[in-house]
Amino acid sequence: MSQDKAHKNIYFPSKSDICLDQRHQLHRHRSGLIWLYGLSGSGKSTLAHSVEAHLHRKGVHCCVLDGDNVRTGLNRDLGLSPEDRRENVRRVAETSKLMVNAGILVLAAFITPYENTRRRVREIMSGLPYYEVYLRTPVEECIRRDPKGLYARALAGEIKEFTGISAPFEEPVQPDRVIDTCRLSPDQATDELVKFLASKGLVLL
Repeated sequence: MSQDKAHKNIYFPSKSDICLDQRHQLHRHRSGLIWLYGLSGSGKSTLAHSVEAHLHRKGVHCCVLDGDNVRTGLNRDLGLSPEDRRENVRRVAETSKLMVNAGILVLAAFITPYENTRRRVREIMSGLPYYEVYLRTPVEECIRRDPKGLYARALAGEIKEFTGISAPFEEPVQPDRVIDTCRLSPDQATDELVKFLASKGLVLL
């Protein structure tokens, strides 16, 4: 018997007496998951924290789930193999789903290099507000920035299976939004993402 079938036989998820609309009325904004993805150095975490600070000043209940932070806690047991990358994203998506159902606007910043993994996140979030935002930045620019010195180490062979160097990044098929972090300054990118969230009815400008 598969693990999924076994779970169906013994686990019975409970349902809150508080519906999502009631939580939205309490918070005065909608919840949702914004999945920011792209190469290391594309500016995912920088943009996520900038938008978080902007929305917090407006009274929006929001939080950032960042790849590095999650990997030092919840997912510290996972490596960088394709299987571990998929499991890393799956756990974050399931955690995000719980938070969105609690009325929180979640900004997730993860490389998410595989298209089938991105589809899996969308499946997990089915029926809930979910938007993919691709930070399009050429690998040459990410190598030039190299804010954590990871590209230098990967190019020197010190880090195996590093996305963009020794592991692939699959270009997205149809993201909900593309942000060019070469063309836009951090402030401009923040403004663009906030306007996108407002266009989807998640926040007010």
